[in-house]
Amino acid sequence: MTWRRLSSPAKCLVCVVRGLTLTEVVKSRCHFAKLIAERLGFDDVPPLLKKAEIRSRLKHLQGWKQDGDFITKTFEFKRFMDGVSFINAVAKVAEEQEHHPDIHVRYTTITLSVQTHSEGGVTEWDLELAEAIEAMLGKKQHRHAA
Repeated sequence: MTWRRLSSPAKCLVCVVRGLTLTEVVKSRCHFAKLIAERLGFDDVPPLLKKAEIRSRLKHLQGWKQDGDFITKTFEFKRFMDGVSFINAVAKVAEEQEHHPDIHVRYTTITLSVQTHSEGGVTEWDLELAEAIEAMLGKKQHRHAA
């Protein structure tokens, strides 16, 4: 049985009040919801990846690197507002993925840091988000070149 099949009444009251979807609950830091999922045998959260697996997968994601319990990438922009536009584009991808990066802004430098917070490290979800961000960037560059 998967967590996504769990009915709404079984979710944590705080998560229900916040209006989180089941996927968002599982990806959240809600320890009570996670406890419910574990007790009921739900296991949708992917396991932490080993460092060798992360290194291997990052070879296909230009500019991404492992930094402790995160994968990160830094982007440079000519103007501050270009960075803000980039953040908005990343936010759309993150919402679609229901997985959100930590975003650090320093004028025209934007750093994305990604981890599955509930697991305290890098899982398949993090690599999927990085891949989706890169795919979004590829589409944007293709549109600008046309």
